[in-house]
Amino acid sequence: MNERPSIKAYLTQCAEQIEASLKQSVPSAWDVPERLREAMQYSLEAGGKRLRPALVLTAAEAIRGQISLDAAIPVASAVEFIHTYSLIHDDLPAMDDDDFRRGKPTNHKVFGEAMAILAGDALLTHAFHLVSQASRQGGIAAEVALAIVEDLAKLAGAPGMVGGQVADMLGEQGITSIAELEYIHLHKTSDLIVFSVTAGGRIGGATAKQLELLARYGRNIGLAFQIQDDILDLIGDEKKLGKKTNSDVEQNKVTYPFLIGIEESKAQVERLTQEAKSAVLEAELAAPERLLEIADYLVQRDH
Repeated sequence: MNERPSIKAYLTQCAEQIEASLKQSVPSAWDVPERLREAMQYSLEAGGKRLRPALVLTAAEAIRGQISLDAAIPVASAVEFIHTYSLIHDDLPAMDDDDFRRGKPTNHKVFGEAMAILAGDALLTHAFHLVSQASRQGGIAAEVALAIVEDLAKLAGAPGMVGGQVADMLGEQGITSIAELEYIHLHKTSDLIVFSVTAGGRIGGATAKQLELLARYGRNIGLAFQIQDDILDLIGDEKKLGKKTNSDVEQNKVTYPFLIGIEESKAQVERLTQEAKSAVLEAELAAPERLLEIADYLVQRDH
């Protein structure tokens, strides 16, 4: 009998599937300035956990116990394009002013600020092309693709991730409550994770109730993920993280550990994880196991 792969091995397999797709996502036949293509691929291929696209694949499979990769891979790639663009822009001098990302020089350090901005713009725009391919080539209904586009525009845009980034920027050194900080994390981090699991759910044919519960799962693991990041910034290993620790302290950023301490922050991560798992169980999915394992894996990660 074949042994079931560990969650780490499973996520590695998902990452490999996504990375193979990312290399081919911008058609070679397109007349794209070579320097722009290089800047886009530099950040796309910089590695990372590929958590968000893995959640698209996992949620799609969880609904009925099977998955159409032709439909799910383009959407999974799209969310990684969005995530990568946001990191390029986050690292810019006008934002977080970071020199390294995943152990490599940030995009603007290699290609210059102007090209980094434009590479981010191109990645963002191309994500919507990829979603269209899930319908044109992957076979999902046009109405499903349209719902995914609407979700992506909202959850990655002004009321979602970008709005969270703005709240973070405007609130620097002025955040005094958990409620303010939670708003930032829910939008800056959780919304793209919510998109990932609900997009996978839509591809798999989830009911409205299942989509609602998948969104709850995404919100909880997204917030737990960000709090864990805040904790690791204080006590993590720089080599494993691929970036400097204590950067939040150096930039006087208000974080969960800053407001409530490390131990209470760890307790919040555990509570949110349990709430996320409860939502998955309530959804009565055909194959919920991997979603449950991912929730636990995020609590236990060290990078």
